[in-house]
Amino acid sequence: MLSIRLLVLVIGLIGATAILSGAYAEEHKKYGAELEGFDYPYEIQRFQFTSQGEDVFMAYMDVLPRQSNGRTAVLLHGRNFCAATWESSINVLRQAGYRVIAPDQVGFCKSSKPVHYQFSIQQLAANTNALVKSLGIERAIYIGHSFGGMTAIRYALMFPEAVKQLVLVNPIGLEDWQAKGAPFLGIDKELVLERQTNFDSIKDYEQRVYYGGQWRPEYDRWVEMLAGMFTGPGGEVVSRVQARVFDMAFTQPVVHEFERIRSPTTLMIGQLDRTALAANRAPPDVAKKLGNYPELGREAARRIPNAGLIEFPQLGHAPQIQAPDEFHAALLRALAER
Repeated sequence: MLSIRLLVLVIGLIGATAILSGAYAEEHKKYGAELEGFDYPYEIQRFQFTSQGEDVFMAYMDVLPRQSNGRTAVLLHGRNFCAATWESSINVLRQAGYRVIAPDQVGFCKSSKPVHYQFSIQQLAANTNALVKSLGIERAIYIGHSFGGMTAIRYALMFPEAVKQLVLVNPIGLEDWQAKGAPFLGIDKELVLERQTNFDSIKDYEQRVYYGGQWRPEYDRWVEMLAGMFTGPGGEVVSRVQARVFDMAFTQPVVHEFERIRSPTTLMIGQLDRTALAANRAPPDVAKKLGNYPELGREAARRIPNAGLIEFPQLGHAPQIQAPDEFHAALLRALAER
């Protein structure tokens, strides 16, 4: 039998654990698998359609301008982001006269998450095209950030006639990580890692890789948004889908097709970014060569026909979040000039 002293110790530890768990739950919110409980800055609509034999939907915001300039901007989010993270960009663009469409891709955020979906960047581009056409938009400006930049590149290759301009904000896919030596992991092993995702793991990764070691309290909101899905009641579904998404991004590079892009293109590159999928699993001599965004941005601008390059020396992976005034001034100039 336990001694009284040991019993008191065990009870104390249990109580302390319960207090810590309660404090964590109180500090970090949890959301549903479709980000239920997290508010978006504008009304959410749903585009429902059938894809791969399944009924799915894309959540999106359709924000009209204060005074129209006749142009539409479609904003494509990154893997660790959602349409809501474009909030400041939507506000700036609508003030400048743009109609703004900001969707969540299937598998992300407020959109449906079919666990057996065959994810491909081509499929996401096709889904986006179907959404935009359903809104009566024939041509638009496509602004893609991070994984959304990779999707925007594929979109421009598949639907060149639909793209008026292409803006790529620290897109991933500027290099072929697997060809450079980063190891393939596979969906089953990736799922094990996705299940471990929480607020602290996301913040640690983003601070190190996205922001050059810097952090501001206002970034916490977007970490809470993402972590809340993984730790909420639908966390297993979110993890299973995101394991497939990671595999898609890692195995379907667009870097080999830059010369085929025909849309006027602007690359907007925060120079402190070091994003490279699976770099943390690569041998040290390989890892240190990956995610060099100053070099990757210049090489992409050289290879993409009719491309311009805007560099932000002191910014990282998400310049639109890190320095919104500087970023949006550059974005509006680029849209006007091109």
